Amino acid sequence: MGDFWVFGYGSLIWRPGFDFVEARRARLHGYRRALCIYSYVHRGTPERPGLVLGLDRGGSCVGMAFRVDTGARDDVIAYLREREQINNVYIERTLPVWLEGGERAEAVAYVADRRHRQYAGALDEAAAAAMVRGASGQSGANEDYVANTVRHLQALGIRDHWLEDVERRIAH
Repeated sequence: MGDFWVFGYGSLIWRPGFDFVEARRARLHGYRRALCIYSYVHRGTPERPGLVLGLDRGGSCVGMAFRVDTGARDDVIAYLREREQINNVYIERTLPVWLEGGERAEAVAYVADRRHRQYAGALDEAAAAAMVRGASGQSGANEDYVANTVRHLQALGIRDHWLEDVERRIAH
């Protein structure tokens, strides 16, 4: 079957957790990076939910694509399913991405399940900032999660104006 690609748009970008042979910037059309998933454990609680990232329909998303050796495929897929599908809020899909340089590849990606109870919907910047502000869970403050994501994206030269605006609004 050959090597395969994994598309990361959030924490997979800076903490993939699996071995890969190549990493390239990539764009996924038809989905955008969004704070659209309620977090009841890692960045919030059931009483005070936070928000974490998901790939939601519409727009496009620049992230990183990781090429994985075919011999590691089963192990990487098992790892990703354990990491990304603990509560089934993400759906595993194989989607076309455009790698930096113009090459097209098929990549495994995890998109938000709009039917899941943890799907927060398409929030505007003000509503997302209000939900993030003050939320905290087992993995720490939700505000830190957003700031960390923005910093990592910027370090890679990836601009996400919507997420950057959410971060600005959190501080106010």
